[in-house]
Amino acid sequence: MSTSLPGPSPRARSLTGVLPESIAAMAGESTWFAPARSVVIFLLDGLGAANLTARTGHARFLAAAMGRRDVAQTVFPSTTAAALTALLTGEPPGRSGMVGYRALVPGADRIANQLRGWEQDDLPADWQRARPILERESASGRACFVVTRAEYATTGFTHSTTRGAEVFGVDDLDERVDLAADVAGGNPGALVYLYAPDLDAVGHRAGWESDEWSAMLERVDAAAARMARRLRPDTGLVVTADHGMIDVPRHRHVLFGDGALTEGLRHVGGEPRMVHLYAESGAADHLAERWRSSESSRSWVLTRDEAIAAGLFGTVDGVVRPRIGDVLVAARQSIAYYDDRVADTSPQKMVGQHGSLTSEERTVPLIRLGAFAR
Repeated sequence: MSTSLPGPSPRARSLTGVLPESIAAMAGESTWFAPARSVVIFLLDGLGAANLTARTGHARFLAAAMGRRDVAQTVFPSTTAAALTALLTGEPPGRSGMVGYRALVPGADRIANQLRGWEQDDLPADWQRARPILERESASGRACFVVTRAEYATTGFTHSTTRGAEVFGVDDLDERVDLAADVAGGNPGALVYLYAPDLDAVGHRAGWESDEWSAMLERVDAAAARMARRLRPDTGLVVTADHGMIDVPRHRHVLFGDGALTEGLRHVGGEPRMVHLYAESGAADHLAERWRSSESSRSWVLTRDEAIAAGLFGTVDGVVRPRIGDVLVAARQSIAYYDDRVADTSPQKMVGQHGSLTSEERTVPLIRLGAFAR
């Protein structure tokens, strides 16, 4: 490792603890939250703490409610597949196996999408290896609910992370909020997960520094305020996120389709700000050396063993280990890596990005409202 890795924020709790502590709060035993009868976890995909702090004028409700210590640290990689799974299972990527946006399927010599792979890439039902907290709680008799967009309600990813819960698919954000408030209020002791991908979608398309993103932030801020008004006084509300976002304009792209960086390279996984490089047999050491020589001034370049030893994925189960790249390249500067040998270059249109180790990508809000605001 040529450059030391950033440590966790001294103020941040782990995203993996949000659901366990919420459940503990319903028994009056949480060290994070005040006692509550029911709990709603409102996940705003793509809202980093730094993004919120930079746009407080567009999120006056959330900004006013967010105290200095109201932050959490998401997992590595700081991407939706890994982070939502960590939130909903309480386990790190090294245990769940969700080690990035795209990852190697060991023994199959192919890369699979970790969000859509059940539908697109023939992932087995048990690819996500950790038991969902909602399944465990439902089995013990707790009413558990998921309120998400309709397109996500029946996906393999949703099932793998929320099975055991009753899932509702609602497209309109305000209607999602109202339904989540209704099921929380009508089911004492309920655990409700409310998912809003709206901000993340705009950020990827236009960037978080765009007017479109600020306008969407105003909408999700209003939705959070609406939720807080709708809930019973004895219901705890947590507003959090899976990752933050960094804008990477096209002139900051690093294209590596030709030359020494692809010698001995068999597959590329991960995402543009945290690339998994899978080497041909016997080529891993040389691949790491070439990438370090070229990219260590602007990215963290680690071997699989170094990343595991550093604890980046948490505890790594043996079956998960080969899903991790032989070499990992995590952007430190505002850049993104693309293999321009591929036929489909449409992902290069993406502006807002995430996945790496920077505090902008890994530190997210953990805002306590309702009964938790006491």
